[in-house]
Amino acid sequence: MARGDLTAAQWAVLEPLLPPERRVGRPNRDRRQVVNAIRWRVRTGSPWRDMPPRYGPWETAYGIFRAWQRDGVWAAVLEKIQDRVDIITWDVSAGSTVRRARTDPD
Repeated sequence: MARGDLTAAQWAVLEPLLPPERRVGRPNRDRRQVVNAIRWRVRTGSPWRDMPPRYGPWETAYGIFRAWQRDGVWAAVLEKIQDRVDIITWDVSAGSTVRRARTDPD
């Protein structure tokens, strides 16, 4: 497991939220490895082709990322996670003081 990869506890929470695997043709890649690859890409902002080899072929991670994006999987996972954390109160307050920084060339 590399730094930033999902722990076993995190994976145990996330895995049931993902769509069921389709077992057609070739065996699927390890889903945890693919999700870690996608998270690496999102976290670093690097091109897909620069993905470390430990995550497998970049084309696999990219293909699953795009398919799940088109199918609304990421939005559904986010919604399910937000439903689980209803106990969090999201309070936002704005102060009355405004501070501006000057950027004079002097």
